[in-house]
Amino acid sequence: MSAYLLAIDQGTTSTRAILFDSQAMPVNHAQQEFTQHFPADGWVEHDVEEIWQSTLRVCREALAKAAVPASQVAAVGITNQRETAVVWNRKTGRPIYRAIVWQDRRTAAYCETLKAAGHEPLVRERTGLLIDPYFSATKVRWMLDHVEGAREAANRGELAFGTIDSFLLWKLTGGRVHKTDATNASRTMLFNIHRQQWDEDLLKLFEIPASMLPEVVDSAADFGVVDKELLGAAVSIGGVAGDQQAALVGQACFQPGMIKSTYGTGCFMILNTGDLALSSKNRLLTTVAYRLDGKTTYAIEGSIFVAGAAIQWLRDGLRLIRHANETELLAQQVGYEQSVYLVPAFTGLGAPYWDPSARGAILGLTRSTGLAEIVTAGLQSVCYQTRDLVDAMRADNAHLDNLRVDGGMAVNDWVMQFLSDILNLSVDRPKVTETTALGAAFLAGLQAGVYGSTDEIAKLWQCQRHFEPAIEASLRERLYQGWQDAVRRVRSGVA
Repeated sequence: MSAYLLAIDQGTTSTRAILFDSQAMPVNHAQQEFTQHFPADGWVEHDVEEIWQSTLRVCREALAKAAVPASQVAAVGITNQRETAVVWNRKTGRPIYRAIVWQDRRTAAYCETLKAAGHEPLVRERTGLLIDPYFSATKVRWMLDHVEGAREAANRGELAFGTIDSFLLWKLTGGRVHKTDATNASRTMLFNIHRQQWDEDLLKLFEIPASMLPEVVDSAADFGVVDKELLGAAVSIGGVAGDQQAALVGQACFQPGMIKSTYGTGCFMILNTGDLALSSKNRLLTTVAYRLDGKTTYAIEGSIFVAGAAIQWLRDGLRLIRHANETELLAQQVGYEQSVYLVPAFTGLGAPYWDPSARGAILGLTRSTGLAEIVTAGLQSVCYQTRDLVDAMRADNAHLDNLRVDGGMAVNDWVMQFLSDILNLSVDRPKVTETTALGAAFLAGLQAGVYGSTDEIAKLWQCQRHFEPAIEASLRERLYQGWQDAVRRVRSGVA
């Protein structure tokens, strides 16, 4: 049997395909950015046809660059931006509207109405989530209410809903498969994470017909076969997981108490809680970590909406830098102690605040402030937001000694050292930092028999660099107090 595994990593700003060998080492990859649409304040949309074309292109390119034919790929794994909602016509396969992205806040007022009506305890109990525009349910309802003829078509059973993984499965299999895995289902605000099925009461609350929903299966399962004409050979699709859960798998965090943080467009920290669906008292989310062989593993998660996107904004919006790799040298010149704080609440604040009304600000500017200070503040904001999550987890009695990190920003040594310092935690960066894609490959490999168990996978994880905290506690707390003050001002509207 061939031991190559092809991972599709469909992210918020780009689509990647990475070919791995059986020892979890990347062989080759391809990546393509795609268009971000912002039709109104707080609205974020994607053209899913553009996403589909980018997916096809990077898969073909990764295989071609590696000179590996699709016939030598044991299985394909898919990981995806979560919560982003797609509704399409079952006959034509065409979306009825652009995908509404997880960052989108257009349903904030509706969410407040639901909370005022007392529905949040039910949602929290069944799904582990808070009522927030972040999740898929209110996005789907919005499309059914605002796209002409959509609700009538949905009631006739003509429309399908899915997160990005479901839409890609549909396209890859020629419309033969409408499935998702338990991790993606758990982020829709429609899935009962305890009973592991779509919840009839929530479907009724959000007025979404059950006929629209995909079948929910394990994270390593039979997801169908890629049509032969797409890649040159029929290849089984064996693994699917939302990007953050895929990163948890890629980091081999299979034991309760293990924790990882991924730094992509946003930042997402997940703590494995085993077979216990623990309820946070500090506004963190209870979610499905993964489901294998019918057994559900749960997690506590903190979600930060803007991490790498802040650096992208500094590059593309303010044009302070030309490339993200310039930031490390600028931060080294500035150092930790400076007066500038950047609160990147471009689409509100995520955990533990859950404030959709907050908006971004740069505070503490002086006459001597230059681009280096603002860029450094952007890097520090990611670490401060991570501290918000760590403090919330500690308040939930989580015992944290070590954090495994991954994602694009994890390669920045300055950021990782500041992260260790501000958290007062050791930080481990793996040899393969693209752990989101690696997790998808691991899941596909489990289904295909490339790996026999999660224990076998755990032995493949390797640490590339270890960071230890090295600053005085007084400096740590003074810096973080400045951040907390900045957040308070943004939330109160003073800034």
